[in-house]
Amino acid sequence: MALPPAGSVMRVAVPFIWVVGLLSVRLVGAGQDAGSLIPADSRPCVDCHAFEFMQRALQDLKKTAYNLDTR
Repeated sequence: MALPPAGSVMRVAVPFIWVVGLLSVRLVGAGQDAGSLIPADSRPCVDCHAFEFMQRALQDLKKTAYNLDTR
């Protein structure tokens, strides 16, 4: 199978990356509204969020495994 020419790939990839970049800049700017900033002391750390997420994911996996075993 032949690969598409590099020029056609670039014609699609460059606008796509440009649009994704604009959207991400817009989303970052939208999250920094005045008065919505939570002080760092009252926020859980990133590791705590990751740990809680992994705990919930493990619980979901255990439930799914149990449900599959009982079938």
